[in-house]
Amino acid sequence: MSDNNEDMKAKFREALAKKNAQARTGEAHEDARGAVTGTHDVANHKREFRRKSG
Repeated sequence: MSDNNEDMKAKFREALAKKNAQARTGEAHEDARGAVTGTHDVANHKREFRRKSG
C-alpha cells in the first residue's frame, strides 16, 4: 500500500510541475496597454439631481 501511495504522489507531483511549467509560458502583459481608455474624462454637462416628489 505504501508503494501505491508513493506512485500516486509522484504522479501528482509530475502533473503539478507540468501545470506550473505551462502557466509560466504565458506572455506578461506589463508593457501592453489596456482596452479601457479615457474613463476619467471631464463631463461636458453638470449632473442634475432631482428630489422625489411623492
